[in-house]
Amino acid sequence: MEFAGALRQAIQASGLTLERIRHRLGQRGLTVSVATLSYWQRGRSRPRSRAVVATLEEILQVPAGTLTDLLDDPAPSAPPVRGGAGRGGLATGPPGPGDRGRAASDLWPDPDRYACLVGQLDRSGDHRLERLSIHDVYRLDEVRRSWSLSVRTVLRAAGDDIDRVVCVHQTATSKDGEAEITGVRYCRPGRVRTDDGLMAFELVLDRVLAAGDTAVVEYELGPVVEADVAYERALDGWVADSYDRRFSHPVHDYVAIIQFEGGRLPARCYGFTAETSDAPRRRLGELWIGTSGSANLAVGNVRRGIVGIEWEWH
Repeated sequence: MEFAGALRQAIQASGLTLERIRHRLGQRGLTVSVATLSYWQRGRSRPRSRAVVATLEEILQVPAGTLTDLLDDPAPSAPPVRGGAGRGGLATGPPGPGDRGRAASDLWPDPDRYACLVGQLDRSGDHRLERLSIHDVYRLDEVRRSWSLSVRTVLRAAGDDIDRVVCVHQTATSKDGEAEITGVRYCRPGRVRTDDGLMAFELVLDRVLAAGDTAVVEYELGPVVEADVAYERALDGWVADSYDRRFSHPVHDYVAIIQFEGGRLPARCYGFTAETSDAPRRRLGELWIGTSGSANLAVGNVRRGIVGIEWEWH
């Protein structure tokens, strides 16, 4: 692995923001800006000091040599091209060696943009939170162009002093505006970062969790679409045809419900999984659309990957 990729994975695994890393380096008498750290993990530049990188290994709690050994490799002349599609399917059960080597950013179409957004948030407790269940309700209006999402997540602390969780959603197509958070319950919004349809935010819990404590968070998302944007989308004939959830952490129980409002129902509806953003989707089978105008998919013991529902209109 080249240096930038290894650093990016180490930062994501640590849950530390770039600002916190900068601060901890400063406490050790080393001055490195947030912009420089960002350039290093994106491969735009490389560190010149092995001492700084060795200190980074300590801060990020990775084995000595994990990063410093890669400084001897020649810098790539261009950003590496990500591999093609992998095999389809759902990663369930205990994590295997290949999963430990994969970055959470592989679940998103633009890994660098994902890393930049979540790098601005406090994820220091994320790897110590067990996801017991996630329930999504995705509602699509009768003209099939406006959506809303309701989420309930049940968490259990696997360590002490955890006060927040970070959530990431792909919220827009190129025809949408940004999304907003509403209906927050049992927590409050922390920092929010958005960039071209990708949204990452902190939810600050009602109380600081100790090991074994549980917490429930609920929130809703919906697009902020100006009238002229909505009109442009209507002219272009854009309609939603899928919803998915991207799992960078294991979850014991996941349920997705798609609610079609106004009586306009698709011809067919399917569950699907994929291992990464660029991997092919594997259909799980056709889903029944009931008299309520909804379809649901329930999956247990999701390890990592993408799980969703797609549909075909008449």
